[in-house]
Amino acid sequence: MAEDNLKKQHIRIHVYDEDFTIAVRPEDEPLYRRAAKFITERYNKYAEMFKTHKSDHTIALMTLIDIALLYEIEAQKNDVSPYDKAIERLSADIDYALGINKK
Repeated sequence: MAEDNLKKQHIRIHVYDEDFTIAVRPEDEPLYRRAAKFITERYNKYAEMFKTHKSDHTIALMTLIDIALLYEIEAQKNDVSPYDKAIERLSADIDYALGINKK
């Protein structure tokens, strides 16, 4: 774990109206920068629509829900469990047809 920290570099990113200094692996820097830009764009979208009648805290939570929803949608797309079950059934059928295992 200490070795991981030695491989990290400190970068400064800007999210909405705040700067952060964080330690990241050099190969992850572009991901952090894109994430910061994405969060800022999403927050600005909600701020533009609701700034006059919602608090900054509420706008931040709306932004988090929006991003979490996108994450959940992507996670569902990558769920391979239905395919695993289908492969298990097909494998069992093939084994049965070959006489390897009996159903």
